[in-house]
Amino acid sequence: MSKSRLGMAAAGVAIGVLGALPSAAEAGFRLRVGGPVSVARFAMAGVLSVAGLRHARMAARHSRVRMAALRPQDLRPAAESIGPSERAQLTAVAALAGWHGGRAQGWWQHSDGSYGWVGPLFWPFAYSDLYDYALLNDGSGFWAYGYGDLYAAIFSPYAASDLSAFAAERPAGRRHRKAPSVQEFCSGDTAETTGLPLERIGLAVAANEAQRAAFDELASAWISAGNTIRASCPAQTATTALERFAAMQSRVNAMLSAVATVMPPFQKFYDLLSDEQKAQLNTPERDRRANAAAAKLKEMQDAACQASREPQDEQQAEKQYRQLVAQQWPLDDIVASLKLNDTQRAALEVVQDTTMGTMEALNPCPPKDALTPPARLKAAKARLEAMREAIISVNDAVDDFRWNLSDEQKTQFEGLGLKKRGA
Repeated sequence: MSKSRLGMAAAGVAIGVLGALPSAAEAGFRLRVGGPVSVARFAMAGVLSVAGLRHARMAARHSRVRMAALRPQDLRPAAESIGPSERAQLTAVAALAGWHGGRAQGWWQHSDGSYGWVGPLFWPFAYSDLYDYALLNDGSGFWAYGYGDLYAAIFSPYAASDLSAFAAERPAGRRHRKAPSVQEFCSGDTAETTGLPLERIGLAVAANEAQRAAFDELASAWISAGNTIRASCPAQTATTALERFAAMQSRVNAMLSAVATVMPPFQKFYDLLSDEQKAQLNTPERDRRANAAAAKLKEMQDAACQASREPQDEQQAEKQYRQLVAQQWPLDDIVASLKLNDTQRAALEVVQDTTMGTMEALNPCPPKDALTPPARLKAAKARLEAMREAIISVNDAVDDFRWNLSDEQKTQFEGLGLKKRGA
């Protein structure tokens, strides 16, 4: 696809789809229309992070999380003490637990080994990922979410029979590997079940009486934030792309509400600290095992992000972009499979261009200048707002595309993701 075609298609989406969005959102979209160079550059951050998969698999060999069968009761004790690497393994087990004869690795896996979709649930450890980034400066889980999760929402890897494995009550007579239900996942990812490590931070800074009162206010806000995120867990299973986008938007909105809840009390607490106390808070201590795992993931993330910022040859970027599009968006095959007419194909191309356009805005690289918890909360807020904008943009493009399809074509379209797993 040429730069002119990408720009024209994206501009058309900006006019036809994003007209109702606020000016800030429109500005964000314009930043994304950078042509193949910008898209390929940020795609490389994910490609170069593939080493994270090897690291995650190695960690799994030594982990107490068993790959053969994940017991729902494993979630609570695990959430109390494990970090992003182990949580990635939990999602890897759970994400594939509903499959019947599926492959060992799902195509919608994050570069750190985690999964953004576990059955009908988007962002399984939303509270923990937000907490780890804002307070522990470990963003490997939080910043892994982006373009790939939008892509997975369009082409779901689950059949209806797979999704039943994640229901609170499994259908009688079905044999699934033991998968935790959505409700069990959500109950395991709250401040209460993680033991509220904020308490350890309060001890680390040796808070005085005035600071302690502000800290108690902050701790209460974090519990409320966790409850807000937990309440966003889906009560019903999403079976279509539009339903999945609605679930994504609900989840991201809840995370934004959670951030809005904790930002004021956190700033109040932080402002009461001395410079020495702030230094202790900005570089929290972790146990040796967690430090080693976090350092390894951060090293890989930094290397990938540095590579994505390097100047890139225009011709090489165009080639990488074409390869990426051909791999993930085989339009000719989809058109033939669904028997699309020219109007329907044009609408599908808008879906492709809109989704690919989110890759730059949702790149996996955290800002380098977010060095304090308040700054990281601000960065998290901006990232979640960008994700919400991307969800709305792609949802509207998919909605326009589906509007022109027959019922039979819609059914065939929903089954495309299953073909990617060899079902």
